[in-house]
Amino acid sequence: MNLGKHIPNGITCLNLLSGGLAITASFDDNFDTALIFIIAAAVFDFLDGLAARILKAYSDTGKELDSLADVVSFGLAPSLILYNFLKGFDCVNPYICYVPLALAVFSALRLAKFNLDTRQSEQFLGLPTPASALFSASMATLAVHYPFTANPVLANNYAITITVCILSLLSISNIPMMSMKFKNLKWKDNAGRYVFLCTAAVAGSAIPVAGIHWSGAVFFIFSFYILWNIAALSISKLSDK
Repeated sequence: MNLGKHIPNGITCLNLLSGGLAITASFDDNFDTALIFIIAAAVFDFLDGLAARILKAYSDTGKELDSLADVVSFGLAPSLILYNFLKGFDCVNPYICYVPLALAVFSALRLAKFNLDTRQSEQFLGLPTPASALFSASMATLAVHYPFTANPVLANNYAITITVCILSLLSISNIPMMSMKFKNLKWKDNAGRYVFLCTAAVAGSAIPVAGIHWSGAVFFIFSFYILWNIAALSISKLSDK
């Protein structure tokens, strides 16, 4: 029996487990732990693909399992993190608390689209679900540690609703989004990736040094990722005119 071919699927299962643990942590209002498990899920999501390439252990089962795990870890988990975050505020309409569940729906739509789209081998079209999840979870975690950012900026009927709508639409859009997959290490082929990673690393490191909670670094990196890609699209369109 070739155990090697099961390693990628085992790592994918760890992704799914991490998503489940993030959900349970969010219901205990432990948003730090929930964010840590979302980060762990993203790491496992990266490692299962890497293991599959190294071991040449591709399978249809692995592809489907990966999408199912991602729906939980990067769709349902961030939805419920935001749900439980909003439930903590008496000033928020109880029905508004259910709006973040749209992230789970649109994440599933995005993943189904990704599985059938042959154009996304070198870059993504639409916001990747891990980026959306890490942005959402870090936003809630950061706000918990800095109440002035949660009340009244986030603790209202509009901010999270608008954020969820934007993330949902970005996830199913055709906006080109940079992939972090390196096919080689040449500057010519990866200039954008290198610039982005260096900027994110410097700024992300500076945030904890400045005394801001570490979730601020995660929030900055993925806010920067979203804005970077939107700006790149705008510049590209302007240069084409």
